[in-house]
Amino acid sequence: MPLVKTWQLIAGSAVAGLALSVTAVAAAGPWDSGQRKAERDRAASWIVGGGADHAGGRAPQAAPSAPGVLGAVGAGTGSGQAAASSDGLAAALAPLLADRALGTVRTASVVDTATGQVLYESGARDAMTPASTVKIATAAAALAALGPEHRIRTTVVPGTAPGQIVLVGGGDPSLTARKKAPAGSGGSLVALAADTARALKAAGTASVSLGYDDSLYTGPARHPIGVNPNIALVTALTADEGRTDESASGPVDRVEDPSGEAARAFAALLAERGVKVTGEPVRARPAEGAQPLATTRSTPLAGLVERMLTNSDNDIAEALARQTALASGQPASFEGAEKAVAARLAGLGLDVAGSRFADGSGLARADKVSAGLLTGVLAKAAGPDHPELRPVLTGLPVAGFTGTLRSRNAGTSPAAGLLRAKTGTLTGVNSLAGTVVDPSGRLLAFAFLTANSPGAEGAEKGLDKLAAAVAATP
Repeated sequence: MPLVKTWQLIAGSAVAGLALSVTAVAAAGPWDSGQRKAERDRAASWIVGGGADHAGGRAPQAAPSAPGVLGAVGAGTGSGQAAASSDGLAAALAPLLADRALGTVRTASVVDTATGQVLYESGARDAMTPASTVKIATAAAALAALGPEHRIRTTVVPGTAPGQIVLVGGGDPSLTARKKAPAGSGGSLVALAADTARALKAAGTASVSLGYDDSLYTGPARHPIGVNPNIALVTALTADEGRTDESASGPVDRVEDPSGEAARAFAALLAERGVKVTGEPVRARPAEGAQPLATTRSTPLAGLVERMLTNSDNDIAEALARQTALASGQPASFEGAEKAVAARLAGLGLDVAGSRFADGSGLARADKVSAGLLTGVLAKAAGPDHPELRPVLTGLPVAGFTGTLRSRNAGTSPAAGLLRAKTGTLTGVNSLAGTVVDPSGRLLAFAFLTANSPGAEGAEKGLDKLAAAVAATP
């Protein structure tokens, strides 16, 4: 099927507002993220008389329909139409990009994902601090390195001392110690404890000492920004992102010793299942060549990517950067991840000159990417040659609907339901990058990066106007 035809089909599905995300998820392959199920259920509940309404028998109200996008599908795609489209975007975007609320430096890139044609650019090759939009690059590098079905293992292995078992962290950011798992979670210490207890009892063992091994990651565990509620220590063994409450996302105080806390939680779970744990858990190494007694696996990588992008989850981002480093033969550190991410993106044929990936989350101001690189990644994820990258698109929040875009470009905005994008915010830094279906039915990738803004609120409004203009310009 010709490339343009493929995206015509996808664009056609977008008439229902959020059906584009469903189409892209189907192409992405296996995943088990509760976030995507929640999107489908909520979308269905918005259809009068249908779907997954939970309002106690009350007929759900129909959501405002996204603007029609099929009128021009199949229309001419020659250079004349492209030139007209480029002229229209330039006329719409240039004055909006001049908004002083966006700061003193503003760059932009808009690309037709089906053809790769640049429709608009301004400073598109200038390296800028991207804030959280760098997570798009982190996601693509991890998917290229490991594939969407990859699962990260946490294991229990016999230790070197008699009667010792060792909890070995593999870097699973979805690992949870909660008995009621959060939506979209993966690895479970509860299930791991149950399987371990069964294996020990089958071997006639009722008492053990517990060690834990978080040596998979190297280098500093503390992010360069220091102690911050937006991120835990980056270790290979952390349960529930080291959170001190029942939250699953957003800023919150973190525990001081994530690895030790995970091990202590595991010891308590073993005790509940009839296995006595003597002494306090200590750092230890597993016996050489020993086979695991039990294993729990993370959410598939596709689901981790989706959760990271939807919620702008910094802990997942740093974990995926290190998993990319491990898969690339680099140390699982900030430095190793930086090299690995750059190499994986270059391997996709992307120009990473002038880029820097000082971290995976975008919390580091030392990160540098261009608007053109971000649209390049998004176009790769949309194309037919790299289906493994599709979760980069399906994970992006939907304007007016999910994640960090729930309240942005909502309601009657021409971008509502048709735009998916990653936000980025640091003091004085604001960015937005994603995809949108334009009135002619094309899927466009866009990126807007700004610096030195006087305030986040005004900058976000300016970015939203830019994205809405891309959605509304023929």
